[in-house]
Amino acid sequence: MVRISEEEARKLLGDKYPGPPPKKHKYNASRTIVDGIRFASKREAEYYGELKLCLRAGEIVSFELQPEFIIQEGYRRGGKKVREIKYIADFKVIYPDGRVEIVDTKGYRTKEYLLKKKLLLARYPELWFTEV
Repeated sequence: MVRISEEEARKLLGDKYPGPPPKKHKYNASRTIVDGIRFASKREAEYYGELKLCLRAGEIVSFELQPEFIIQEGYRRGGKKVREIKYIADFKVIYPDGRVEIVDTKGYRTKEYLLKKKLLLARYPELWFTEV
């Protein structure tokens, strides 16, 4: 069996070359676009739709996509800068009573996610946290 490079395949097939196969997501999530917003998974896009309905019904005051929380400040060590550690949630929801809820849509809970979640809750104890 003879193998050819991608460049050689382009030369041979021209416009008919389909290109390399699309990369699969690491955890089999399907990227989805809703209202021109690109979501990492179908579950996240569906939850966005639910939040829009809750907003219309007056059950929530507002919501925010991809809010960032600093769980450790950046610092310098030996003259080198060490970056801050951030937790980026999927949604931040604000209710009429002032309660703030952080929502993460997870299909797979990695060790890094569990550690950052624990640090987030220790730093911001006033936040309600929900996994969907």
